[in-house]
Amino acid sequence: MNRTLIHALMAALTVGLFTAPVAAQSPNYPPAYGNVPPSSSSTPATGTPTTTATQPTPNAGVPTAGTAASPTAPVPVGAPVVAPAPVTAPLPASPTATTGARPVVFGSQMFSGRFGAVTFSGFNPDYQLAIGDRVLVRLWGATVYEAVQPVDAQGNIFIPNVGPVKVVGVRNGDLNQLVDNSVKKVFRANVGVYATLEAAQPVKIYVTGFVRAPGLYGGLSSDSVLYYLDRAGGIDTDRGSYLAVDVMRNGKLRARIDLYQFLLKGEIAALQLQDGDTIVVPPRRHAVVVAGEVLNPYQFELSKPQVTASELMALAQPRSSATHISIVRSIGAERRSEYHPIETAGNVVIQGGDEVAFTADKYPATILVRIEGAHLGERSFVMPYGAKLKDVIARLKPAPQANISALQLYRRSVAARQKESLDQTLRGLEVTALTGRSSTMEEANLRKTEADLILQFVERARQIQPKGQVVLSAKDQQGETIMEDGDVVRLPEVSNLVAVSGEVTFANTLVYSPSYSVDDYVELVGGYTQRSDRTKTLLLRPDGSIAPYGSAPGPGDEIIVFPKVETKWVEVARGITSILYQLAISAKVLTSF
Repeated sequence: MNRTLIHALMAALTVGLFTAPVAAQSPNYPPAYGNVPPSSSSTPATGTPTTTATQPTPNAGVPTAGTAASPTAPVPVGAPVVAPAPVTAPLPASPTATTGARPVVFGSQMFSGRFGAVTFSGFNPDYQLAIGDRVLVRLWGATVYEAVQPVDAQGNIFIPNVGPVKVVGVRNGDLNQLVDNSVKKVFRANVGVYATLEAAQPVKIYVTGFVRAPGLYGGLSSDSVLYYLDRAGGIDTDRGSYLAVDVMRNGKLRARIDLYQFLLKGEIAALQLQDGDTIVVPPRRHAVVVAGEVLNPYQFELSKPQVTASELMALAQPRSSATHISIVRSIGAERRSEYHPIETAGNVVIQGGDEVAFTADKYPATILVRIEGAHLGERSFVMPYGAKLKDVIARLKPAPQANISALQLYRRSVAARQKESLDQTLRGLEVTALTGRSSTMEEANLRKTEADLILQFVERARQIQPKGQVVLSAKDQQGETIMEDGDVVRLPEVSNLVAVSGEVTFANTLVYSPSYSVDDYVELVGGYTQRSDRTKTLLLRPDGSIAPYGSAPGPGDEIIVFPKVETKWVEVARGITSILYQLAISAKVLTSF
């Protein structure tokens, strides 16, 4: 291989090494333009590679739009539109999920990257064409033509054989008719015309004021103010105003937008933005916090120092259950409270800084009582508030086998108190088991083993739900018991059975015999187990009462034999015994230790 060929190969390799990185590099233009430069450039005829400096993204860290096609690059007619990248920004916090935290500002849920992710290119008939817009023109019939024409610096589009057509300032809704009239001046017949705005002009808009990331942002002139606010990170929720977003052009007010109207009614002005327009978010001046029986429990901005409560209700949307308005107002170092019926909302004044709560003051007029067991009538009674058990008994239709003398009453409030008492005893047992002191290592190991067993027992006991039975032992006074909403009255059937459970060989149910004692029934089920405590046997009557020690079982009774609590700790033994009694009485169950 001669030297000339070697030098040629080395030169080719050198050119490849220098041109490859340049070809792979692409400038980072604003997301509204995609990754294509606004003005295309070609490599000089000399073949010398050109380099382009990478432009920094002006809104780093702010939600950006997905990659779109370049507004000025030629786009073939009918080319597929590339969908923007999926939005990954998290959803804003719900006001109901911030209990104890600062109140959520109404409107802060708007700007989470959803508006800034997609540009708006829909049909707006009032849009006025501007320089740089692209117009799709189709002619068919005697002459055929199809192309996308940009509006040039003189405000025209050029159609072959027709000439320039001035379209700048024309309404989008009138564009097709204007082009049709211009074409018909040359082709008077047999030519169809269709013209439409393909893409609006790319613009750069200043966003400033109380936004999270003020700056210059690119987009389309047809994009809404929401798009540019979202690109700027949204309005500063602590300081910015949602009621008066100003659009300035050449130092003059172009429009003022109330974002609450968009949130509540979906109304927002369709503005045509121009290069250099400025969106200004002024500071928030007045605000109130609303809570309680409303659909929108937010902090609301007010347009003036004071409004009526009815105006605030239009924003907060009270629930149908709301009856009154509570107002807490700070006047200097004092805090004063007001309370008004919701019917007088038109005369109630709300001031900036007030804390407003909508309340539901309800009193029960009727209650619902559920009937179970041997009853032949309706299963639910609607009773007047303050009704007594005797009023319910008067409406009962007992079945022939019903035992009315063993009537049972179950109440949710009693079950809640029984559960609270049980949990308190369990917590005390945990503390005792975990804080005991040991004098030797052997005793410490023993305590640890017992503590583990106690904790397992506590965990099982916590899973048991009390039934909430009200003991109706005083037969002469049980009819005077005041009923509560949700009470359950159970009418048991006449039974000649006695149930035996707990620490017995084989828990079972036996036929009642008047001559049998507790020990007789236990012997019939195999006798006591080795873990049983014969001194702790419970005899439960059907009405929930406990028979005195030594009483003879009756029909429908239940015998519960308790286990021995084998531990050297007196406090632990006492605690476990107490828990076992509570479980047996409130839930009629025992859990082993």
